[in-house]
Amino acid sequence: MDEQKKDGEQTEMNEQQVKTEKPAGKFLRIKPFAFIMLIFLTILVTVGLTIFALTFGDQKVVEVKVPIERTEFKKLYEAYDALQSKYYEDINEEDVVYGAINGMFDALGDPYSDYMNHEEATSFNESLSSSFQGIGAEISERNGYIMIVSPIKNTPAEKAGLQPRDMVLAVDGQSVKGMSSTEAVLLIRGEKGTKVVLTIQRGEAEPTDITIVRDDIPVETVYGQLDESGIAHFQITSFSENTAKELEKLMAEFETKGMKAIVLDVRQNPGGFLKAAIDISNLFVEQGKTIVQIQEKDSEPELVVAEGGKKYQLPVTVLIDEGSASASEILAGALKESFGAKIVGLTSFGKGTMQEVIYLEDGSNLKFTTGKWLTPKGNWINEKGIKPDVEVAYPDYASLPYIDPSQKFEIGANHVTIQAAKRILEVLGYDPGEVNQEFDEKTAAALKEFQQANELEATGILSGDTTYALMDAISEKLKTDDPQIVKAKELLGVKTEEATSNE
Repeated sequence: MDEQKKDGEQTEMNEQQVKTEKPAGKFLRIKPFAFIMLIFLTILVTVGLTIFALTFGDQKVVEVKVPIERTEFKKLYEAYDALQSKYYEDINEEDVVYGAINGMFDALGDPYSDYMNHEEATSFNESLSSSFQGIGAEISERNGYIMIVSPIKNTPAEKAGLQPRDMVLAVDGQSVKGMSSTEAVLLIRGEKGTKVVLTIQRGEAEPTDITIVRDDIPVETVYGQLDESGIAHFQITSFSENTAKELEKLMAEFETKGMKAIVLDVRQNPGGFLKAAIDISNLFVEQGKTIVQIQEKDSEPELVVAEGGKKYQLPVTVLIDEGSASASEILAGALKESFGAKIVGLTSFGKGTMQEVIYLEDGSNLKFTTGKWLTPKGNWINEKGIKPDVEVAYPDYASLPYIDPSQKFEIGANHVTIQAAKRILEVLGYDPGEVNQEFDEKTAAALKEFQQANELEATGILSGDTTYALMDAISEKLKTDDPQIVKAKELLGVKTEEATSNE
Protein backbone atom coordinates (compact mmCIF):
# COMPACT_ATOMS: atom_id res chain seq x y z
CA MET A 1 0.00 0.00 0.00
CA ASP A 2 2.76 2.38 0.96
CA GLU A 3 4.53 1.64 -2.29
CA GLN A 4 1.38 2.31 -4.32
CA LYS A 5 0.86 5.57 -2.44
CA LYS A 6 4.34 6.74 -3.07
CA ASP A 7 3.94 5.94 -6.72
CA GLY A 8 0.76 7.93 -6.83
CA GLU A 9 2.30 10.92 -5.11
CA GLN A 10 5.28 10.78 -7.50
CA THR A 11 2.92 10.73 -10.47
CA GLU A 12 1.08 13.78 -9.21
CA MET A 13 4.33 15.67 -8.69
CA ASN A 14 5.45 14.83 -12.21
CA GLU A 15 2.11 15.97 -13.63
CA GLN A 16 2.37 19.27 -11.77
CA GLN A 17 5.89 19.79 -13.06
CA VAL A 18 4.63 19.26 -16.61
CA LYS A 19 2.03 21.91 -16.09
CA THR A 20 4.41 24.49 -14.69
CA GLU A 21 7.48 23.82 -17.01
CA LYS A 22 7.82 24.68 -20.69
CA PRO A 23 7.15 21.69 -22.95
CA ALA A 24 10.41 19.99 -24.05
CA GLY A 25 9.14 18.89 -27.46
CA LYS A 26 8.68 15.43 -28.92
CA PHE A 27 11.31 12.73 -28.36
CA LEU A 28 11.66 9.00 -28.87
CA ARG A 29 12.06 6.68 -25.93
CA ILE A 30 14.32 3.64 -26.58
CA LYS A 31 15.80 1.09 -24.26
CA PRO A 32 19.68 1.06 -23.96
CA PHE A 33 20.05 -2.46 -25.35
CA ALA A 34 17.95 -1.66 -28.40
CA PHE A 35 19.97 1.52 -28.98
CA ILE A 36 23.29 -0.36 -28.97
CA MET A 37 21.95 -2.99 -31.34
CA LEU A 38 20.72 -0.27 -33.71
CA ILE A 39 24.22 1.31 -33.86
CA PHE A 40 25.83 -2.08 -34.48
CA LEU A 41 23.38 -2.84 -37.31
CA THR A 42 24.03 0.55 -38.89
CA ILE A 43 27.77 -0.12 -38.92
CA LEU A 44 27.30 -3.51 -40.53
CA VAL A 45 25.10 -2.11 -43.26
CA THR A 46 27.56 0.74 -43.99
CA VAL A 47 30.51 -1.65 -44.24
CA GLY A 48 28.58 -3.98 -46.51
CA LEU A 49 27.54 -1.20 -48.87
CA THR A 50 31.10 0.16 -49.02
CA ILE A 51 32.60 -3.24 -49.88
CA PHE A 52 29.92 -3.77 -52.54
CA ALA A 53 30.65 -0.38 -54.10
CA LEU A 54 34.42 -0.93 -54.13
CA THR A 55 34.11 -4.41 -55.59
CA PHE A 56 31.36 -4.05 -58.16
CA GLY A 57 30.93 -0.34 -58.76
CA ASP A 58 31.72 1.11 -62.18
CA GLN A 59 33.75 3.85 -60.56
CA LYS A 60 35.83 2.21 -57.86
CA VAL A 61 36.62 4.43 -54.94
CA VAL A 62 40.29 5.28 -54.29
CA GLU A 63 40.88 6.61 -50.82
CA VAL A 64 44.24 8.24 -50.22
CA LYS A 65 45.20 8.15 -46.56
CA VAL A 66 48.01 10.54 -45.87
CA PRO A 67 49.45 10.87 -42.38
CA ILE A 68 48.61 14.36 -41.21
CA GLU A 69 52.23 15.09 -40.32
CA ARG A 70 53.55 13.94 -43.76
CA THR A 71 51.29 15.77 -46.19
CA GLU A 72 54.25 16.23 -48.58
CA PHE A 73 53.69 12.61 -49.68
CA LYS A 74 50.06 13.18 -50.74
CA LYS A 75 50.94 13.15 -54.45
CA LEU A 76 53.01 10.01 -54.01
CA TYR A 77 50.11 8.18 -52.35
CA GLU A 78 47.70 9.39 -55.02
CA ALA A 79 50.01 8.19 -57.81
CA TYR A 80 50.49 4.81 -56.17
CA ASP A 81 46.75 4.27 -55.56
CA ALA A 82 45.90 5.39 -59.10
CA LEU A 83 48.34 2.85 -60.56
CA GLN A 84 47.13 0.11 -58.29
CA SER A 85 43.46 0.66 -59.15
CA LYS A 86 43.51 1.71 -62.82
CA TYR A 87 46.71 0.47 -64.47
CA TYR A 88 45.76 -1.99 -67.21
CA GLU A 89 47.86 -4.78 -65.67
CA ASP A 90 48.60 -5.82 -62.11
CA ILE A 91 51.60 -3.86 -60.84
CA ASN A 92 54.54 -5.33 -58.95
CA GLU A 93 54.13 -3.42 -55.71
CA GLU A 94 57.71 -4.06 -54.58
CA ASP A 95 59.19 -2.82 -57.86
CA VAL A 96 57.01 0.28 -57.81
CA VAL A 97 58.09 1.15 -54.26
CA TYR A 98 61.77 0.53 -55.12
CA GLY A 99 61.34 2.74 -58.16
CA ALA A 100 59.84 5.53 -56.07
CA ILE A 101 62.77 5.43 -53.64
CA ASN A 102 65.28 5.33 -56.49
CA GLY A 103 63.54 8.32 -58.00
CA MET A 104 64.13 10.32 -54.83
CA PHE A 105 67.84 9.51 -54.90
CA ASP A 106 68.16 10.20 -58.63
CA ALA A 107 66.52 13.59 -58.10
CA LEU A 108 69.43 14.58 -55.85
CA GLY A 109 71.76 14.60 -58.82
CA ASP A 110 74.47 13.16 -56.56
CA PRO A 111 76.49 10.27 -58.09
CA TYR A 112 77.48 9.09 -54.61
CA SER A 113 73.95 8.75 -53.21
CA ASP A 114 72.06 5.60 -54.10
CA TYR A 115 69.31 3.26 -52.97
CA MET A 116 70.32 -0.40 -53.12
CA ASN A 117 67.80 -3.23 -53.07
CA HIS A 118 68.71 -6.48 -51.35
CA GLU A 119 70.73 -7.85 -54.28
CA GLU A 120 72.59 -4.59 -54.85
CA ALA A 121 73.25 -4.15 -51.14
CA THR A 122 74.73 -7.64 -50.93
CA SER A 123 77.11 -6.83 -53.78
CA PHE A 124 78.08 -3.54 -52.13
CA ASN A 125 78.75 -5.20 -48.77
CA GLU A 126 80.91 -7.84 -50.45
CA SER A 127 83.18 -5.11 -51.81
CA LEU A 128 83.93 -4.09 -48.22
CA SER A 129 84.79 -7.63 -47.14
CA SER A 130 88.11 -9.45 -47.39
CA SER A 131 87.44 -10.63 -50.95
CA PHE A 132 84.84 -10.78 -53.69
CA GLN A 133 84.52 -12.09 -57.23
CA GLY A 134 84.62 -9.74 -60.19
CA ILE A 135 87.11 -7.78 -62.31
CA GLY A 136 88.55 -5.49 -59.62
CA ALA A 137 87.71 -1.94 -60.65
CA GLU A 138 86.18 0.99 -58.82
CA ILE A 139 83.51 2.72 -60.90
CA SER A 140 81.44 5.87 -60.57
CA GLU A 141 78.46 7.39 -62.35
CA ARG A 142 79.21 10.72 -63.99
CA ASN A 143 76.61 12.66 -65.98
CA GLY A 144 74.67 9.54 -66.89
CA TYR A 145 77.74 7.50 -67.83
CA ILE A 146 79.71 4.84 -65.96
CA MET A 147 83.36 5.75 -65.53
CA ILE A 148 86.34 3.77 -64.27
CA VAL A 149 87.76 5.56 -61.23
CA SER A 150 90.65 3.14 -60.97
CA PRO A 151 91.49 -0.55 -61.41
CA ILE A 152 92.66 -2.38 -58.29
CA LYS A 153 96.27 -3.54 -58.26
CA ASN A 154 96.97 -7.05 -59.58
CA THR A 155 93.37 -7.69 -60.68
CA PRO A 156 91.89 -8.69 -64.05
CA ALA A 157 90.87 -5.06 -64.61
CA GLU A 158 94.45 -3.83 -64.26
CA LYS A 159 95.86 -6.66 -66.35
CA ALA A 160 93.32 -5.94 -69.10
CA GLY A 161 94.58 -2.37 -69.27
CA LEU A 162 91.60 -0.47 -67.85
CA GLN A 163 92.53 3.07 -66.88
CA PRO A 164 91.07 5.90 -64.80
CA ARG A 165 88.42 7.89 -66.69
CA ASP A 166 87.72 5.11 -69.18
CA MET A 167 84.00 5.30 -69.95
CA VAL A 168 82.05 2.01 -69.83
CA LEU A 169 79.42 2.21 -72.55
CA ALA A 170 78.07 -1.33 -72.32
CA VAL A 171 78.43 -4.60 -70.42
CA ASP A 172 78.00 -7.77 -72.50
CA GLY A 173 76.33 -5.65 -75.14
CA GLN A 174 73.84 -4.06 -72.73
CA SER A 175 74.05 -0.29 -72.55
CA VAL A 176 74.73 1.07 -69.08
CA LYS A 177 73.93 4.66 -69.94
CA GLY A 178 71.67 6.13 -67.27
CA MET A 179 72.41 3.34 -64.78
CA SER A 180 73.62 3.99 -61.27
CA SER A 181 77.07 2.67 -60.37
CA THR A 182 75.39 0.05 -58.16
CA GLU A 183 73.30 -1.25 -61.05
CA ALA A 184 76.36 -1.39 -63.31
CA VAL A 185 78.34 -3.32 -60.67
CA LEU A 186 75.70 -6.06 -60.69
CA LEU A 187 76.27 -6.54 -64.41
CA ILE A 188 80.06 -6.44 -64.20
CA ARG A 189 80.53 -8.76 -61.24
CA GLY A 190 80.12 -12.50 -61.53
CA GLU A 191 81.57 -15.86 -60.68
CA LYS A 192 85.27 -16.55 -60.94
CA GLY A 193 86.25 -17.92 -64.34
CA THR A 194 83.35 -16.37 -66.25
CA LYS A 195 83.88 -13.70 -68.90
CA VAL A 196 82.47 -10.23 -69.20
CA VAL A 197 82.80 -7.92 -72.19
CA LEU A 198 83.11 -4.19 -71.48
CA THR A 199 82.69 -1.67 -74.26
CA ILE A 200 85.19 1.05 -73.37
CA GLN A 201 85.55 4.61 -74.68
CA ARG A 202 88.95 6.13 -73.97
CA GLY A 203 89.22 9.80 -74.80
CA GLU A 204 88.44 10.46 -78.46
CA ALA A 205 89.36 6.94 -79.61
CA GLU A 206 86.79 4.57 -81.07
CA PRO A 207 84.95 2.36 -78.53
CA THR A 208 86.70 -0.96 -77.91
CA ASP A 209 85.36 -4.25 -76.58
CA ILE A 210 87.52 -5.67 -73.79
CA THR A 211 86.96 -9.23 -72.64
CA ILE A 212 87.89 -9.81 -69.01
CA VAL A 213 87.86 -13.09 -67.08
CA ARG A 214 86.48 -12.59 -63.58
CA ASP A 215 88.50 -13.77 -60.60
CA ASP A 216 88.70 -13.63 -56.82
CA ILE A 217 89.53 -10.06 -55.85
CA PRO A 218 91.40 -10.09 -52.54
CA VAL A 219 91.17 -6.87 -50.63
CA GLU A 220 94.87 -6.61 -49.76
CA THR A 221 95.43 -2.90 -49.57
CA VAL A 222 99.12 -2.19 -48.84
CA TYR A 223 102.21 -3.22 -50.79
CA GLY A 224 105.71 -2.12 -49.87
CA GLN A 225 109.35 -2.38 -50.86
CA LEU A 226 112.55 -0.87 -49.49
CA ASP A 227 115.26 0.05 -51.98
CA GLU A 228 119.01 0.02 -51.42
CA SER A 229 119.08 3.73 -50.55
CA GLY A 230 116.61 3.27 -47.69
CA ILE A 231 113.57 4.74 -49.46
CA ALA A 232 110.38 2.83 -48.71
CA HIS A 233 107.73 2.80 -51.43
CA PHE A 234 104.29 1.99 -50.00
CA GLN A 235 101.43 1.55 -52.45
CA ILE A 236 97.99 1.86 -50.84
CA THR A 237 95.32 0.53 -53.19
CA SER A 238 92.25 1.35 -51.07
CA PHE A 239 91.30 2.35 -47.53
CA SER A 240 89.68 -0.58 -45.73
CA GLU A 241 89.22 -1.24 -42.03
CA ASN A 242 92.67 -2.86 -41.75
CA THR A 243 94.68 -0.60 -44.08
CA ALA A 244 96.26 1.51 -41.34
CA LYS A 245 97.32 -1.62 -39.44
CA GLU A 246 98.76 -3.18 -42.62
CA LEU A 247 100.81 -0.04 -43.26
CA GLU A 248 101.99 0.27 -39.64
CA LYS A 249 103.21 -3.32 -39.71
CA LEU A 250 105.24 -2.80 -42.89
CA MET A 251 106.63 0.53 -41.69
CA ALA A 252 107.78 -1.01 -38.40
CA GLU A 253 109.50 -3.80 -40.35
CA PHE A 254 111.24 -1.39 -42.73
CA GLU A 255 112.27 0.85 -39.83
CA THR A 256 114.39 -1.98 -38.43
CA LYS A 257 116.00 -2.32 -41.88
CA GLY A 258 117.13 1.31 -42.05
CA MET A 259 114.20 3.14 -43.64
CA LYS A 260 115.28 6.76 -44.29
CA ALA A 261 112.37 8.22 -46.30
CA ILE A 262 108.92 7.30 -47.53
CA VAL A 263 106.95 7.46 -50.79
CA LEU A 264 103.23 7.04 -50.12
CA ASP A 265 101.64 5.99 -53.40
CA VAL A 266 97.85 6.44 -53.64
CA ARG A 267 97.64 6.57 -57.42
CA GLN A 268 94.50 4.90 -58.77
CA ASN A 269 93.25 4.52 -55.19
CA PRO A 270 89.48 5.21 -55.18
CA GLY A 271 89.28 5.76 -51.41
CA GLY A 272 87.32 3.93 -48.74
CA PHE A 273 86.94 4.42 -45.01
CA LEU A 274 87.51 7.93 -43.67
CA LYS A 275 88.93 6.56 -40.41
CA ALA A 276 91.68 4.69 -42.26
CA ALA A 277 92.87 7.92 -43.91
CA ILE A 278 92.82 9.71 -40.55
CA ASP A 279 94.73 6.90 -38.80
CA ILE A 280 97.45 6.89 -41.46
CA SER A 281 97.74 10.69 -41.37
CA ASN A 282 98.12 10.42 -37.60
CA LEU A 283 101.37 8.47 -38.10
CA PHE A 284 102.97 11.63 -39.47
CA VAL A 285 101.05 14.77 -38.46
CA GLU A 286 102.14 16.38 -35.20
CA GLN A 287 99.76 16.02 -32.26
CA GLY A 288 97.17 18.82 -32.18
CA LYS A 289 97.51 19.78 -35.84
CA THR A 290 94.51 19.43 -38.16
CA ILE A 291 94.15 16.36 -40.36
CA VAL A 292 90.81 17.17 -41.97
CA GLN A 293 87.74 19.33 -41.46
CA ILE A 294 84.29 17.70 -41.48
CA GLN A 295 81.24 19.80 -42.28
CA GLU A 296 77.77 18.31 -41.97
CA LYS A 297 74.39 19.86 -42.73
CA ASP A 298 73.69 23.20 -41.04
CA SER A 299 76.92 22.93 -39.04
CA GLU A 300 80.24 24.70 -38.93
CA PRO A 301 83.31 22.68 -39.97
CA GLU A 302 84.59 20.41 -37.20
CA LEU A 303 88.35 19.97 -36.93
CA VAL A 304 89.78 16.46 -36.71
CA VAL A 305 93.22 16.83 -35.14
CA ALA A 306 96.15 14.46 -34.83
CA GLU A 307 96.44 12.52 -31.60
CA GLY A 308 99.50 11.22 -29.80
CA GLY A 309 101.31 7.98 -30.54
CA LYS A 310 104.09 6.79 -32.81
CA LYS A 311 105.21 9.48 -35.29
CA TYR A 312 107.49 9.00 -38.28
CA GLN A 313 109.60 12.14 -38.64
CA LEU A 314 111.01 11.19 -42.02
CA PRO A 315 110.93 12.92 -45.42
CA VAL A 316 107.70 11.96 -47.22
CA THR A 317 106.35 12.44 -50.73
CA VAL A 318 102.84 11.47 -51.84
CA LEU A 319 102.04 10.18 -55.32
CA ILE A 320 98.60 10.98 -56.76
CA ASP A 321 96.89 10.83 -60.15
CA GLU A 322 93.42 11.24 -61.64
CA GLY A 323 92.39 7.93 -60.06
CA SER A 324 93.17 9.11 -56.51
CA ALA A 325 89.86 9.93 -54.84
CA SER A 326 88.14 10.53 -51.53
CA ALA A 327 90.22 9.09 -48.67
CA SER A 328 93.33 9.26 -50.89
CA GLU A 329 92.78 12.99 -51.24
CA ILE A 330 92.19 13.38 -47.49
CA LEU A 331 95.57 11.76 -46.82
CA ALA A 332 97.33 13.82 -49.50
CA GLY A 333 95.75 17.05 -48.23
CA ALA A 334 96.65 16.32 -44.60
CA LEU A 335 100.28 15.51 -45.34
CA LYS A 336 100.66 18.46 -47.71
CA GLU A 337 99.16 21.13 -45.44
CA SER A 338 99.93 19.83 -41.94
CA PHE A 339 103.15 17.87 -42.46
CA GLY A 340 104.88 19.58 -45.37
CA ALA A 341 105.01 16.55 -47.68
CA LYS A 342 105.47 17.21 -51.40
CA ILE A 343 102.74 15.96 -53.74
CA VAL A 344 103.89 14.46 -57.05
CA GLY A 345 102.00 13.28 -60.12
CA LEU A 346 98.72 14.47 -61.63
CA THR A 347 95.69 16.35 -60.29
CA SER A 348 93.52 13.98 -58.26
CA PHE A 349 89.92 12.95 -58.97
CA GLY A 350 88.13 15.52 -56.81
CA LYS A 351 85.67 13.87 -54.41
CA GLY A 352 85.12 16.09 -51.41
CA THR A 353 81.98 14.55 -49.94
CA MET A 354 81.28 11.83 -47.36
CA GLN A 355 78.64 9.13 -47.44
CA GLU A 356 76.76 7.16 -44.80
CA VAL A 357 75.16 3.75 -45.25
CA ILE A 358 71.87 2.91 -43.52
CA TYR A 359 70.91 -0.76 -43.46
CA LEU A 360 67.18 -1.43 -43.73
CA GLU A 361 65.32 -4.42 -42.28
CA ASP A 362 64.66 -6.07 -45.67
CA GLY A 363 68.36 -6.17 -46.50
CA SER A 364 68.40 -3.08 -48.67
CA ASN A 365 70.72 -0.09 -48.14
CA LEU A 366 70.49 3.66 -48.30
CA LYS A 367 73.83 5.27 -49.18
CA PHE A 368 73.81 9.03 -49.31
CA THR A 369 75.99 12.07 -48.83
CA THR A 370 75.88 13.46 -45.30
CA GLY A 371 78.52 16.15 -45.49
CA LYS A 372 81.67 17.40 -47.09
CA TRP A 373 85.29 17.41 -46.00
CA LEU A 374 87.83 20.20 -46.26
CA THR A 375 91.61 20.12 -46.17
CA PRO A 376 93.33 21.36 -42.98
CA LYS A 377 93.43 24.88 -44.45
CA GLY A 378 89.73 24.79 -45.35
CA ASN A 379 89.98 24.01 -49.07
CA TRP A 380 87.10 22.08 -50.64
CA ILE A 381 88.52 20.05 -53.52
CA ASN A 382 85.24 18.60 -54.82
CA GLU A 383 85.30 18.27 -58.64
CA LYS A 384 88.61 20.17 -58.63
CA GLY A 385 91.01 17.70 -57.08
CA ILE A 386 94.35 18.30 -55.38
CA LYS A 387 97.03 19.75 -57.63
CA PRO A 388 100.50 18.26 -57.21
CA ASP A 389 103.45 20.40 -56.14
CA VAL A 390 105.40 18.77 -58.94
CA GLU A 391 103.40 17.65 -61.95
CA VAL A 392 104.76 14.58 -63.68
CA ALA A 393 102.78 13.01 -66.50
CA TYR A 394 102.70 9.34 -67.39
CA PRO A 395 104.62 8.48 -70.56
CA ASP A 396 102.48 8.36 -73.71
CA TYR A 397 102.62 4.57 -73.84
CA ALA A 398 100.80 4.36 -70.51
CA SER A 399 97.53 5.36 -72.18
CA LEU A 400 97.70 3.44 -75.45
CA PRO A 401 94.47 1.81 -76.67
CA TYR A 402 93.75 -1.73 -75.50
CA ILE A 403 94.77 -4.51 -77.91
CA ASP A 404 92.22 -7.31 -78.05
CA PRO A 405 94.04 -10.70 -77.91
CA SER A 406 91.17 -12.33 -79.80
CA GLN A 407 91.95 -10.24 -82.89
CA LYS A 408 94.55 -11.33 -85.43
CA PHE A 409 96.86 -8.93 -87.29
CA GLU A 410 99.46 -9.83 -89.92
CA ILE A 411 101.19 -8.31 -92.95
CA GLY A 412 98.77 -6.21 -94.96
CA ALA A 413 96.45 -5.37 -92.06
CA ASN A 414 95.52 -1.78 -91.32
CA HIS A 415 94.00 -0.95 -87.95
CA VAL A 416 94.32 1.65 -85.20
CA THR A 417 95.48 -0.96 -82.67
CA ILE A 418 98.45 -1.81 -84.92
CA GLN A 419 99.76 1.67 -84.23
CA ALA A 420 99.55 0.96 -80.50
CA ALA A 421 101.38 -2.35 -80.93
CA LYS A 422 104.16 -0.69 -82.96
CA ARG A 423 104.61 1.98 -80.31
CA ILE A 424 104.92 -0.70 -77.62
CA LEU A 425 107.52 -2.56 -79.66
CA GLU A 426 109.42 0.70 -80.13
CA VAL A 427 109.40 1.45 -76.37
CA LEU A 428 110.63 -2.08 -75.66
CA GLY A 429 113.64 -1.52 -77.92
CA TYR A 430 112.52 -3.09 -81.20
CA ASP A 431 112.29 -1.42 -84.61
CA PRO A 432 108.77 -1.84 -86.06
CA GLY A 433 109.27 0.89 -88.67
CA GLU A 434 107.14 4.01 -88.83
CA VAL A 435 104.58 4.04 -86.02
CA ASN A 436 101.34 4.03 -88.00
CA GLN A 437 98.33 1.79 -88.61
CA GLU A 438 99.97 -0.37 -91.30
CA PHE A 439 101.23 -3.87 -90.54
CA ASP A 440 104.21 -4.25 -92.89
CA GLU A 441 107.21 -6.56 -93.16
CA LYS A 442 109.26 -4.47 -90.76
CA THR A 443 106.46 -4.78 -88.18
CA ALA A 444 106.41 -8.56 -88.62
CA ALA A 445 110.20 -8.76 -88.26
CA ALA A 446 110.14 -6.75 -85.01
CA LEU A 447 107.32 -8.92 -83.71
CA LYS A 448 109.30 -12.09 -84.49
CA GLU A 449 112.23 -10.75 -82.47
CA PHE A 450 109.90 -10.06 -79.56
CA GLN A 451 108.35 -13.53 -79.81
CA GLN A 452 111.75 -15.23 -79.79
CA ALA A 453 112.86 -13.17 -76.77
CA ASN A 454 109.73 -14.25 -74.91
CA GLU A 455 109.91 -17.94 -75.94
CA LEU A 456 106.84 -17.71 -78.17
CA GLU A 457 106.36 -19.19 -81.64
CA ALA A 458 107.99 -16.68 -84.02
CA THR A 459 105.15 -16.24 -86.51
CA GLY A 460 105.28 -12.47 -86.89
CA ILE A 461 101.52 -12.46 -86.26
CA LEU A 462 99.94 -10.34 -83.52
CA SER A 463 97.31 -12.42 -81.69
CA GLY A 464 96.58 -14.44 -78.56
CA ASP A 465 99.59 -15.12 -76.33
CA THR A 466 101.76 -12.66 -78.25
CA THR A 467 99.30 -9.84 -77.55
CA TYR A 468 99.12 -10.76 -73.86
CA ALA A 469 102.93 -10.88 -73.64
CA LEU A 470 103.23 -7.51 -75.38
CA MET A 471 100.83 -5.84 -72.91
CA ASP A 472 102.50 -7.50 -69.91
CA ALA A 473 105.90 -6.30 -71.09
CA ILE A 474 104.82 -2.67 -71.45
CA SER A 475 103.08 -2.80 -68.08
CA GLU A 476 106.28 -4.05 -66.46
CA LYS A 477 108.25 -1.37 -68.30
CA LEU A 478 106.02 1.30 -66.81
CA LYS A 479 106.58 -0.09 -63.32
CA THR A 480 110.37 -0.25 -63.56
CA ASP A 481 110.80 3.09 -65.36
CA ASP A 482 108.00 4.99 -63.65
CA PRO A 483 108.85 8.71 -64.03
CA GLN A 484 106.54 9.71 -61.17
CA ILE A 485 108.25 7.37 -58.70
CA VAL A 486 111.64 8.55 -59.91
CA LYS A 487 110.68 12.18 -59.23
CA ALA A 488 109.06 11.36 -55.88
CA LYS A 489 112.27 9.68 -54.70
CA GLU A 490 114.42 12.48 -56.05
CA LEU A 491 112.51 15.08 -53.98
CA LEU A 492 113.20 13.17 -50.76
CA GLY A 493 116.85 14.19 -50.88
CA VAL A 494 118.13 10.80 -49.82
CA LYS A 495 121.56 9.98 -51.19
CA THR A 496 122.92 6.51 -51.67
CA GLU A 497 125.97 5.35 -49.71
CA GLU A 498 127.96 5.29 -52.95
CA ALA A 499 127.11 8.92 -53.72
CA THR A 500 127.98 9.94 -50.17
CA SER A 501 131.38 8.24 -50.24
CA ASN A 502 132.22 9.86 -53.61
CA GLU A 503 131.66 13.29 -52.08
